[in-house]
Formats: sequence, structure tokens, C-alpha cells
Amino acid sequence: MRFVAPGKIAVLGLVTTKSSELESVASLKRRIEEASRHIPLEQLALSPQCGFGGYRKAALEEDLQWRKFEAILATAEEVWG
Repeated sequence: MRFVAPGKIAVLGLVTTKSSELESVASLKRRIEEASRHIPLEQLALSPQCGFGGYRKAALEEDLQWRKFEAILATAEEVWG
């Protein structure tokens, strides 16, 4: 994180697309807070770690994919407004 240049955005891929475990908004906020100790919150973004395509592995159920996106949106709203 310390190598992120001023004005650049670091995208935190904190939501796994490889597991059916649903990340909580609270846990995502904690991890964003940890990252913000190293670079300003304004330089951070949140996303899934990669796509939900399921290449080489069974894709996650569509309902779970949407719940993961909802967790991302809820977290972003609470953190960045």
C-alpha cells in the first residue's frame, strides 16, 4: 500500500468469488479501515477479487453473487457515502 502514488486509486478485492462464504459489511469495513492506515480513504475502492464466471470451477449461485454485490454496495455506502 505504501507504494500507491498520490492521486491513484487502490482497489481492494476483498470479496471472494471462489467461496460461498458471504462477507459481512462489518468485516469489509474493518479491512478497509486497516488499509486506510497506510493510504487515505479517498484513494481506496472496493470490489470482488475477480469475476464470478466460474472458469475451471462451478460458478457461485446467482443469488449468492447478488448478495455479495449487495454487501459491496452497502459497505461502500457506509464508508464513502
